[in-house]
Amino acid sequence: MKFKREIGKIFLVLIMAIILTGCSSNENVGTKANDPNKNSNEGGTLVIARLSDAENLDQQFMSTINAASVTHHKVYEGLVQRDKNNEIQPMLAEEWKQLNDTTWEFKLKHDVKFHDGTPFNASAVKKTFDRLLDPNVASPRAVVLKMVKEIKVIDEYTVQFILKEPFSPLLSILANHEGGIISPKTIDQYGKEIIQEPNGTGPFKFQSWSPGQEITLVKNTDYWADEPKVNKVVFKVVPEDSTRISMIETGEAHIAEPLPVAVMEQVESSQAMDIYRSEGYGTEYIGFNVTKKPVNDVRVRKAIAHAVEMDSIIKGVFNDVGVKANSLMGSKVFGYDEKLKAYEYNLKEAKKLMAEAGYAKGFEATILTMDSKERVNLAEVLQSQLIGIGIHLKVQVMEYGSFVEKVNSGQSEMFIISWRNATGDADYNQYNLFHTDSQGGAGNTFFYSNQKVDDLINAARKEKDEEKRKEFYAEAQEIEMNDTPYIPVRVIENVAAVAKDVKGFSISPSGYLEINDVAIK
Repeated sequence: MKFKREIGKIFLVLIMAIILTGCSSNENVGTKANDPNKNSNEGGTLVIARLSDAENLDQQFMSTINAASVTHHKVYEGLVQRDKNNEIQPMLAEEWKQLNDTTWEFKLKHDVKFHDGTPFNASAVKKTFDRLLDPNVASPRAVVLKMVKEIKVIDEYTVQFILKEPFSPLLSILANHEGGIISPKTIDQYGKEIIQEPNGTGPFKFQSWSPGQEITLVKNTDYWADEPKVNKVVFKVVPEDSTRISMIETGEAHIAEPLPVAVMEQVESSQAMDIYRSEGYGTEYIGFNVTKKPVNDVRVRKAIAHAVEMDSIIKGVFNDVGVKANSLMGSKVFGYDEKLKAYEYNLKEAKKLMAEAGYAKGFEATILTMDSKERVNLAEVLQSQLIGIGIHLKVQVMEYGSFVEKVNSGQSEMFIISWRNATGDADYNQYNLFHTDSQGGAGNTFFYSNQKVDDLINAARKEKDEEKRKEFYAEAQEIEMNDTPYIPVRVIENVAAVAKDVKGFSISPSGYLEINDVAIK
């Protein structure tokens, strides 16, 4: 009996050793499979808490960088791209050359596939831009490439852009989100309808979209270049500024953007996150719909410009984040004119202009703004300042998508908005914001029209000499300032809260979120 009991004890010890060994082995395997970040800088899910949702996921219909940030260089890619020094570099095109004033030829990369497995080739490029330019599709972004006469397939991996007239900034347009190449199968599926399930060649694939809640992308494991370091990206819509910040504190999110100036001190004192800051191409501004009374009178617009004390706004509303602007272009944009002078604060001149326009006793007006704390604060400061010239300003705060729709459709008198130049070239600013052909959703929400300005913008588009182009833009900006369809506020500074365990995140000067190199510790 004693012998049997000892055997039993030995047997039990052996069994326990096997179990313990098995548990230890399984734990190690489980750690690697289920937590790829534990001993690595790669894998995991990147969660980005954002103020507002995309209005759609079709790059040929997007009117905002906010929406394009979700897909540009993530789902969709273009023939060319800008590097960190703002220089044009290859992307889906290996090389290119300008054969003559109106013909550009691109040699395409081989062995690239769309997310649905369709091969990328010259026919796919042609189909993408044919859709963009098809009047039956009615893309609001078609205006930026209206100079294209034909996309011509030379062979499987060679394509030509045949233009109606010379267009110097072609590459700068192809490098931004309007130049994203779409899978032919997706174009066949959606036709002229807005694409809500994007399908490109990029490092991330579209997985799902719950409008107003979140958009999810997953890593493209068949990507033609270096794969992204994270497995999944979730763009969460979180309208409350404090909630976005709290989500980083609690580990529910890794990035919160935009970062309002009101919470910057909270982020700076946090042990969980840092502030990311970089200068942008774009500006924030007060716009006038020049077709609406009483702001259809240039004297009224100039009076308002003179009645705004901008220095106090930059300090009081924005806490000196972003410098005071003198135009609708940041200083890094090609064609920026540092000599241009914005209107100075002069209440006496403002009252004089109001009287000349027949509004000595003032009037009532409405200013629209999206529901961001800074914009609302700016509107309220304007409300108090314009009382000085008899203008009783009503502030109407709207959800972002509704705000964009109303401003684009011309249902506004005054509005607060920004324009994030996507290309780094003045043409993107000047043509979209001021050309008569761009009125409405294309960007000219002033509904401004000046033939001389149109002629200067057109001339700059055709001119190869960069110095002459700058001269055309300088003259156009001077006329625009005199016509006063806008009041410049500040050059945009890209600001975000980033968890300390996130590396490799940046925001391009255009405002696109750059996440392909992000790693989570």
